[in-house]
Amino acid sequence: MNPLQQLKKQGQSVWLDFIHRDLIESGELRQMVDTDGLRVVTSNPKIFQQAIVDSDVYDRQIEELLSSDPHISTPALYEALAVADIRGAADVLRPVFDQSGGADGFVCLEVSPHLAYDTSATIAAARHLWTKVDRPNLMIKVPATQEGIPAIETLLAEGINVNITLMFSLDHYAAVALAYLRALGKTENQRTISSVASFFLSRITRAADSALEEIGTEAALALKGKVAIANAKLVYRRFLEIFDGEAFQEFRQRGAQVQRVLWASTGTKNPEYSDVMYVEELIGPDTVNTMPPATFDAFRDHGHVRGATILDRVDEADATIRKLREVGIELDRITKQLQRDGVRKFQEPFDDLLNGLDEKRRSLQSRQTASPQHVE
Repeated sequence: MNPLQQLKKQGQSVWLDFIHRDLIESGELRQMVDTDGLRVVTSNPKIFQQAIVDSDVYDRQIEELLSSDPHISTPALYEALAVADIRGAADVLRPVFDQSGGADGFVCLEVSPHLAYDTSATIAAARHLWTKVDRPNLMIKVPATQEGIPAIETLLAEGINVNITLMFSLDHYAAVALAYLRALGKTENQRTISSVASFFLSRITRAADSALEEIGTEAALALKGKVAIANAKLVYRRFLEIFDGEAFQEFRQRGAQVQRVLWASTGTKNPEYSDVMYVEELIGPDTVNTMPPATFDAFRDHGHVRGATILDRVDEADATIRKLREVGIELDRITKQLQRDGVRKFQEPFDDLLNGLDEKRRSLQSRQTASPQHVE
């Protein structure tokens, strides 16, 4: 059996961190839903930058938009292209959304990363995208910054589905989960709210490994490659405490969904580690694994599902984080920096996307101007 399909039997949903118009129009997305059990697709500025700027697939729509409005702003041009893809993918995934009762079948679209530290602007942007896309299976991505938390709470209370991103620590996770509970307490439509808490992995590994190598002791080097997975296991333990606990029981009785933990940044960057380690080691009920295409293909090819591995060796996870402190590394300091860096790393490709699209529009407008005009 396809290993990707086996994850569903363990209560884990498979999401793909990729979107491209060819994926939608070729029928490949629908095939992945049918054969691989794909449940959701996500996007981010870098994905759109590669899709729109680095290919000619979108040129025809760009030309049509420019012909209709030669003075359209580049951000508005990007939005029109992105919304078309999001709607197309959402329509393909709508049967998954309906069959799952609104638990899966989403397409994720991010607010501008330049709004990460602006609560009111994030709320306004998310409302705008929600209205513009006009699909119930849209999920808006909002970062878990200090300013993002109240925006997340407001949006969820309004019935807007939210994928909370850029979480690296237990503190980040707790703030997001509690915001979800507060949002449920503010709305009567608890059954219709869907949210995931996206916890990033490979970036923690790279940062922790670098710090451990700098220390260089045997005790430090023994922790390489273990920190992100240990941290994730402790996050999942906290998830169980919150959503199996008393605070959520009343909402559960009213039909509210749990806010699932999502494992993000699951592409293994270090070739010394397994290319599917962030999947195999973190399988469990009420979780999501969002994979870049390379990890998706690798797990389909040679992944192993050994049961609910997220529940294995949690005591060792505690020990790993304790040993990290003993060798002189404060994980909280690393995770705070990773969130700041994460915002910047989303802003840079977003700017590259707009700059590249601006160059493309000028090129296409020049070509339109140079084309012979039809004369009656």
